[in-house]
Amino acid sequence: MPSLVVLLSGGLDSYTAAAALKAEGFDLYALSVRYGQRHVVELDAARAVAEALGVRRHLELAVDLSKVGGSALTADIEVPKDRVFDASIPVTYVPARNTVFLSLALAWAESLGVVDIGIGANALDYSGYPDCRPEYLRAFEAMANLATKAGVEGRRFHIHAPLLTMTKAEIIRRGLELGVDYRLTHSCYDPDSSGRPCLHCDSCVLRAKGFAEVGVCDPT
Repeated sequence: MPSLVVLLSGGLDSYTAAAALKAEGFDLYALSVRYGQRHVVELDAARAVAEALGVRRHLELAVDLSKVGGSALTADIEVPKDRVFDASIPVTYVPARNTVFLSLALAWAESLGVVDIGIGANALDYSGYPDCRPEYLRAFEAMANLATKAGVEGRRFHIHAPLLTMTKAEIIRRGLELGVDYRLTHSCYDPDSSGRPCLHCDSCVLRAKGFAEVGVCDPT
């Protein structure tokens, strides 16, 4: 059984992506990152999701992007609520986050002798982040094969993004087919002190839209 390092945030997309990759026959190593995010409660969800998936190992790394700032998720900037979605990149974008995360996953994968890396990136029902686009993922894959000992020696890294061209409703349907327990997940960017979702940030709105389109109640 081939192994794969998957980025696991504890959100709906990352859980579904990991479950889909497991269903494809991959043995999973899960990587979660504490990056100074205001919704750090998602790491509790990531631990529960990793256990439910039966991953071979769940690694948590800390890279404090709050010291970099520039995002409502890592700095003292208000998280937009009930935003009108347009072509602009919202303030919840974290500068270079997926590049940082994928680089960490790449480093771990190379040390494990693994060439497959998974991410729950989605380019349809999402907030407009540039590092969720297919051309970005293709570029990162090309970089990985240029910048690593494994790549130079002829082992080819592959970035797997099984949700990339799916709507949120399609993602939820796929997860339900796979038996994903969405009660374990956390999606909100701006939860209260008890971890309850705000229901009005982009992530909450997109999640609610997806469940409504499927015609299923969000179990959270």
